[in-house]
Amino acid sequence: MDMKNVLNLRILLALVVSLTIVSCSRNSSKNTSRATGWKINDKNGGFQYNDKFQEQETAPGLVFVEGGTFTMGKVQDDVMHDWNNSPNQQHIQSFYMDESEVTNIMYTEYLDWIKRTYPPEEENYRLIYQGALPDTLVWRNRLGYAEMMTENYLRHPGYGEYPVVGVSWIQAVEFASWRTDRVAEMKLQEAGYLERDSQLTSSADSNFNVDTYINAPTMTYGGNDSIINPEKSRRRVQTTAAGDTINQYARRESGLISPDYRLPTEAEWEYAALGMSELRSFNVYRGRKKYPWDGQYTRSGKRKTKGDQLANFKQGKGDYGGIAGWSDDGADITAQVMSYEPNDYGIYDMAGNVAEWVYDVYRPIVDDEFNDFNYVRGNVYYKNAINEDGTVKVITPDEIVYDTLSNGRIVARNLPGEIAQVPVDENETYLRPNFDKSDNINFRDGDTRSSRLYAESFDEDADESKSTTNKMYNSPKHNVQRDSLGNLIKEFDTSNQRTSLINDEVRVYKGGSWRDRAYWIDPAQRRYFPQDMATDYIGFRCAMSRVGSKSQGTKKRN
Repeated sequence: MDMKNVLNLRILLALVVSLTIVSCSRNSSKNTSRATGWKINDKNGGFQYNDKFQEQETAPGLVFVEGGTFTMGKVQDDVMHDWNNSPNQQHIQSFYMDESEVTNIMYTEYLDWIKRTYPPEEENYRLIYQGALPDTLVWRNRLGYAEMMTENYLRHPGYGEYPVVGVSWIQAVEFASWRTDRVAEMKLQEAGYLERDSQLTSSADSNFNVDTYINAPTMTYGGNDSIINPEKSRRRVQTTAAGDTINQYARRESGLISPDYRLPTEAEWEYAALGMSELRSFNVYRGRKKYPWDGQYTRSGKRKTKGDQLANFKQGKGDYGGIAGWSDDGADITAQVMSYEPNDYGIYDMAGNVAEWVYDVYRPIVDDEFNDFNYVRGNVYYKNAINEDGTVKVITPDEIVYDTLSNGRIVARNLPGEIAQVPVDENETYLRPNFDKSDNINFRDGDTRSSRLYAESFDEDADESKSTTNKMYNSPKHNVQRDSLGNLIKEFDTSNQRTSLINDEVRVYKGGSWRDRAYWIDPAQRRYFPQDMATDYIGFRCAMSRVGSKSQGTKKRN
């Protein structure tokens, strides 16, 4: 062997040894901080962190939707001439979406929990249960018979797997919050942080809330230590150098507590409805896909199912399902969820059946010039209320606040066991470039500076939120209150100067329903409805943000 080959061999061996040392060093430092060199997860105390976390577990009822870019608002038809949509390129982060609409059985499970925890026979809690009840009278029609649905649709087992309706946007948000707490409660029980079957002990004085557990764990379940620190716990505990045990609660660093269930944003809903996981054909990518399925038609073109309808919608005047026994869509009102094929994400009923609430406050435009990443309109930022002693303020049964909605219904703004919330102030907004106030609903569209009346009405000393807000959207301003006896005091706005129904309390809903023609099942179509009202054709489903990698099962890039 000549000297050149010997030299190359030595260099190769040196590289192998060097890489081996680096690899061993990385492996050996897995439980050692690369910042300080101190041990992580030392059994004698110190910094505790879940260094074995791989990726977010898919929560109950959800499917994964990998994020990406798409053309939002690409409607194929505009026969209504709404002019409330224009194509714009958006990027969506990966998230999770319910595989189907929230069903009657899911919602009645929520009602059962409310009834057990806050018994309506007790005067202090009566309005909590009533405020959560769906409006079953939405089925009634002056010239139609619908008493069977009014009496049976919500609770009868025959409709158990049908989408819940009669639920307002506000009620849908409260359901998502309840679902967040119940799923987290189950995960913490399984991990040994909470006593098994502790959910059966829930009461107004002893209740579980995720935010309370994270910020003030000793106040969870009303401070019941036997539930919060079970004797037969499988959780990891810290000990001092003297061997004394330190109670340890699951924190964000544990990886056990998932992000909240919530309503999807309009952009997320439209992206998920298009079902573009198998895309990457030019026509689909540029927004030319009309429905959640491939093709431009509502009937199946496959040999086995040729001619069958692919969604539940109104096919024509007086035709809600087709001719019985022939090309029928299988439903005259709503259909059982998952009755039709899912889209490429594995999500069902993103066209037809019921339209669905999304998070966004409605505006005729989507301001993609300001933001084209996870777009949403409706952000109102809050923070935890703090007591004088520096602790968070947890709501007690005597501190429940009720709101009277525009239709006279009363709902609880907060529940016992939750942390009181207050708007962010200058302590959070001072010199921030990304936001400067709590309520950002009217940002660049409805606030003073975006109004054509800005120049003549701007006053540097005036409160911008009260000066000319809503002059761009001159909607009726009704006032509904209840007196001390519970009687409604209704003051209707009878002005002839109102020009719009758009205000800060109307929310977007997406997708067509069993009452809608095929025109509305295009995922890009958008409509709006008051957030505190309900119908027999609007339901909802939940979403959840994803933490960590963009894709499932993604390995770290070399």
